Amino acid sequence: MAHAAPASAPAPSRGFLGIGFTQWVVIAMVAGILLGWQAPDVAQALKPLATIFLRMIKSLIVPLLFSTLVVGIAGHGDDMARVGRLAWRSFIYFEVVTTLALVIGLVAVNLAKPGVGISLATASASDEVKALVTKTPTFASVLEHTVPQSFFEAAAANEVLQVVFFAILFAVSLARVQGPSRTILLDGLQAVSDVMFKFVAIVMAYAPIGIGAAIGVTVGKSGLGVMVNLAKLVATLYGALLVFVVLVLVPTALLFRIPLRRFWQAIRQPWLIAFSTASSEAAFPQAMEAMEKFGVPRRIVAFVLPAGYSFNLDGSTLYLAVASVFVAQAAGIDMPISQQLLMMLTLMLTSKGVAAVPRASLVILSGALAQFGLPLEGIAVILGVDAVMDMARTSINLMGNCLATAALARWEGELQEPAPVPAAA
Repeated sequence: MAHAAPASAPAPSRGFLGIGFTQWVVIAMVAGILLGWQAPDVAQALKPLATIFLRMIKSLIVPLLFSTLVVGIAGHGDDMARVGRLAWRSFIYFEVVTTLALVIGLVAVNLAKPGVGISLATASASDEVKALVTKTPTFASVLEHTVPQSFFEAAAANEVLQVVFFAILFAVSLARVQGPSRTILLDGLQAVSDVMFKFVAIVMAYAPIGIGAAIGVTVGKSGLGVMVNLAKLVATLYGALLVFVVLVLVPTALLFRIPLRRFWQAIRQPWLIAFSTASSEAAFPQAMEAMEKFGVPRRIVAFVLPAGYSFNLDGSTLYLAVASVFVAQAAGIDMPISQQLLMMLTLMLTSKGVAAVPRASLVILSGALAQFGLPLEGIAVILGVDAVMDMARTSINLMGNCLATAALARWEGELQEPAPVPAAA
């Protein structure tokens, strides 16, 4: 009896109409820009489509994060020292990279001087801008904000840092439990994690529609002309972010032996989502999945990636350096380097742990301006192009956090290399 031929592997899906996901996202972005430019009223009416996408993403973050983090830690309950070592190494990595981001932003804004020639005379600080100052966190408030008073309250508000804190304590406690209780919980949470990754795949099928609507609303509201007067500021930020990628992220990848081409192929889809929606949350689930496929163990992905969203905001940190000195230049205030360095230290400390605060970068910037006697009218000027700059800094936040995940996996000696392709007979 002849043996049946082995079934060949199914061909990879090319997506709807034979077009891949990344191509659909690019098409949606171009369509959104054109619609926002030519028919701004129609584009702004599409806001519900963008909101639906972001809400679906937010609905899956907590169960996905909680289940993967608990299974990742409690599944290695025999070695809690590894968890502590990973946390300490993450802290060192985050501080070094964000400090370099501040330095590059400071150098760029002092060389380009985008604020020179910008007048703040016609700008006025709205009540919204003034209110941002009152939200500026202190070190004590950041510590308090990290610990949830209710897990369900933190989950409902998508307080990622609080969910991570609770999940770590829950996982450590679960690791100390022996017998069927531990097995049942671990198996149940593993099942939740598996389901949530399938949930991500369903939501991503809607992503191009949500992304196109989001970018259409942004262009329709702000217009393309708003960039003309502040083009130098936008160009300074984009240029500084590019320098940061070339001088910091690429050498870091080489130092930790991260294959650049394979890394970019892994993160380009979540990077596109982060750029087009200007939302770290929107790209978070797919970034987790991408880094697992890249070869990072789930326990490291589930710990480093959400922690990085609070403590490793490379793009946002660089933006704060550029924006704060830009306001001083526009106001005609000559800030000595010593005072600029003091302001950078303040920004570095106050920007930690506030990723869940709406418009966190503007909140931090407002507090720094008030503390150093700089006019809040500068924020009113920046708001005109903040959406365009937000896209860039959010995408670099995503890229930096994905690289941190891979680098720390390599540092831990747990980055899995792809299986070699068997040679043809």
